[in-house]
Amino acid sequence: MKIQQIKARIVSNKEVKANFWLLEFVSSSIAKAAQPGQFVNVKVASGWAPLLRRPLSIHKIKNGKVQLFYEALGLATEILTQRRPKEFLDIIGPLGSGFNYQKSVVKSGKTKNILIAGGMGVAPLVFLAEKIKMHKPLVLIGAQSANKVLCAQEFRNFGCQVKIATNDGSLGFGGQVTDLLKINLTLENSVNLFACGPQPMLQAVAQIATAKNINCELSLEAHMACGIGACLGCVVMTKSGYKRVCQDGPVFSSKELTWEKR
Repeated sequence: MKIQQIKARIVSNKEVKANFWLLEFVSSSIAKAAQPGQFVNVKVASGWAPLLRRPLSIHKIKNGKVQLFYEALGLATEILTQRRPKEFLDIIGPLGSGFNYQKSVVKSGKTKNILIAGGMGVAPLVFLAEKIKMHKPLVLIGAQSANKVLCAQEFRNFGCQVKIATNDGSLGFGGQVTDLLKINLTLENSVNLFACGPQPMLQAVAQIATAKNINCELSLEAHMACGIGACLGCVVMTKSGYKRVCQDGPVFSSKELTWEKR
């Protein structure tokens, strides 16, 4: 796939929940090429600071427009919140390898597909849910508390069954989303798991998948500099050696990963 660097016109950039923003830009080429799990690398300002781009998961595609869902956490994303419609963003993408849903979902009509999102892990999974909505996936969303639950209605709009786990028990299941996953696996014989979220959650999902011999794909988060595999700043250890999250991932089979620290 050819990597593109474009100047994309911003359509909208709105705060949809406290500190959570939805940005939409026009790019028919990225919209056509993008697959769930891929990301774009965004230069948030026209000057030198901040120097590094910000990698953001592709959240939705609609009519030649690309949506990015992000949290305003540090300097780069705070600057991004100040960008306005009709301005242009310097964007590289789509980048990385996405979810292998065409093989694991389309060819397994009787298989239960479960999406597990922890916090901002909802961002790429909404795009995936839209692609496989005909298979009525089950979506498990984990958050610290009720006011931190993200994108539940977006998943429901695709016809997904949504279950929520909150650590403080303020909404849905009280506990970790991985505990909710275990409950929903008890009666399933054939399952595909797709997950994105914090590393401890992903490691727990991988352990569950290994114990039950379940097909499982995980979208990893990592600090990135170039986003195209040149700087080797985002490598993770796999059973076949080091791999780059930005290019070999961010989606990996759980069977590949060793969870060793670099």
